Amino acid sequence: MTRQESEQGRRRVLERAVYGPSSSPGNRKFAELFNFPPLRLELGGSLSRVVVAYETWGSLNPEGSNAVLVLHALTGDSHAAGPAESGHPTPGWWDHQVGPGKAIDTDKYFVVCPNVLGGCQGTTGPASDRPGTSRAYGSQFPEITIRDQVVVDVELSKALGISRWAGIVGGSMGGMRALEMAIMAPELVDRMLILAATAAASAEQIALCSIQIETIMSDPLFFGGDYYSHGDGLGPVAGMAIARKLAMYSYRSELEFQSRFGRKLQGDVDASGIGNFAIESYLENHAVKLNERFDPNSYVVLSKAMNTHDIARGRASLAEVLSSIDVKTFVAGVDSDRLYPLWQQNQLAELIPTTELFTTIHSDFGHDAFLIEADQVAKFILKALG
Repeated sequence: MTRQESEQGRRRVLERAVYGPSSSPGNRKFAELFNFPPLRLELGGSLSRVVVAYETWGSLNPEGSNAVLVLHALTGDSHAAGPAESGHPTPGWWDHQVGPGKAIDTDKYFVVCPNVLGGCQGTTGPASDRPGTSRAYGSQFPEITIRDQVVVDVELSKALGISRWAGIVGGSMGGMRALEMAIMAPELVDRMLILAATAAASAEQIALCSIQIETIMSDPLFFGGDYYSHGDGLGPVAGMAIARKLAMYSYRSELEFQSRFGRKLQGDVDASGIGNFAIESYLENHAVKLNERFDPNSYVVLSKAMNTHDIARGRASLAEVLSSIDVKTFVAGVDSDRLYPLWQQNQLAELIPTTELFTTIHSDFGHDAFLIEADQVAKFILKALG
């Protein structure tokens, strides 16, 4: 992809990156929560009238015992399975795992995947209108934590009439939510499946997230978070692009980059040019695609939430909190993951006394392997769900 093509790709109206009143709902369903009292947030402040967009597959059995909650990663959404279609510009992010006859078998399970609080695909987030107004929250959207997101997940469970999930499955940020739910509402969780996640954000993870946050917020088109009604409406696409490139670096591995790209050039170009290496084109392509489907404010809000993630905060030592978990636990990590290294999943498996399975996913794809290595991940899920 050339620089000119990437700039054309970025010249997309902001509305394409967020779900709004004029958007097609696709397969989304909506739950309106916390009309009164409002959602009290861990870091202060509150949110009233929280809307949660979610999708479902399969049917809930009469006993209500076959529900599985799937929790997405940072830039995911409720569309875990299914084709690209009206309302869903991309195929389901875990389509090879969720569906009839697949690892999370929708002929057997009632599967629910909600868009996270702070997201931009139908659930209340910075791009949502403030209640009683026609203006987006923007800079006025409060800081949230993983625990706030789990409070919403718990309330959604009640709204759906689910008293206990047969399984909660989460990778990366979704795994953080699953861990917190097992601590905050263990009565709701029969078993949890944690993939490529950690008990607490490390200094390196915080550093990587913080740099990405800063690149977005320092873009002149960020306007303090109120870019929806300023300028040409494009928003901080340049800052978002840099953030995405750094994220993609951390999501993959040196092994993959070297074997796949090495020092290859993109097309017949001179090596002295800028942006001519194949790896640069790859990163640029991912940056453009994310700008088309994700809101920079949500990226900032959710990245900050991940930085706050620490199951020990305000409770006890990390070891004590993990050892208090009394939910059947299944953990998987990736041997080439440089963002959430394997030792962090080993820590979960070793310190949670109810761990029944620890699996190492062997892959060159780094952190993203939990989304890519379909066969290995499916085997893990099948063993865990039983």
